[in-house]
Amino acid sequence: MLVPLTRQKFEQVIPLIASGPQYKYYWGKFSSFIQRLLISVVAVVVILLVKVLFKFEFDLIIFILGIIGAFFWLWYPVFQASIRNSKCRRYKYCGFFRGRILDWWITDQLIGKQETVNSKGELVIVENREKRINLEIGDDTGFSIEFDAPLKPAYKVISRGLVAEMVVMSNSRDLSRIEEFSDVYIPSRDLWVSDYPYVRQDFFSEVSIRLREDAEDRPSRRRRPQRRRDEEDYEDEY
Repeated sequence: MLVPLTRQKFEQVIPLIASGPQYKYYWGKFSSFIQRLLISVVAVVVILLVKVLFKFEFDLIIFILGIIGAFFWLWYPVFQASIRNSKCRRYKYCGFFRGRILDWWITDQLIGKQETVNSKGELVIVENREKRINLEIGDDTGFSIEFDAPLKPAYKVISRGLVAEMVVMSNSRDLSRIEEFSDVYIPSRDLWVSDYPYVRQDFFSEVSIRLREDAEDRPSRRRRPQRRRDEEDYEDEY
């Protein structure tokens, strides 16, 4: 099932400014924080040296630049997430896709190489690999999407046939060509499968529940005429 979403709902689901989980994603490990902190310190020192050496009189500008540099460690994750969000929001149209997991498999992905020296003094290249889970998600129409994310222990509950939901993005009004898609939500396991948390989970859940209720109502409306036809057939036979 692929249902178009309005632009307003699209902008709610994919926020312009980083959400909490997105900020946490780009906050990174402690080493990333230390790197940003060092950049902040260097930026403040450079600004002060420039002010002293060149005797700038624009105190307000220097103060603003100093604040920006001093808090680089704090605002840079927001900037990174907002840039990534904007790349999704540039698409003109989006839709809500609900399908089932057709297949899944595990792969090893090379994420980097590191040169080191062993005990014999020989140069050794160490490959850094990451296990990733791959999902093929499709519906009854034959539409399918392949998705991958870093493997986590929580994903061991994933199995074929489970309902999976996501937001898809396109520049085609009829969503005939999907160019980007969000993280995947598996309602029956209350599980998000993702690398980067694209969507606002509260707004996504609102859309998911509403469409699920609509899907449950539609069969009931179709069954009522069928029951009436069954009754008529019963009366005709007897």
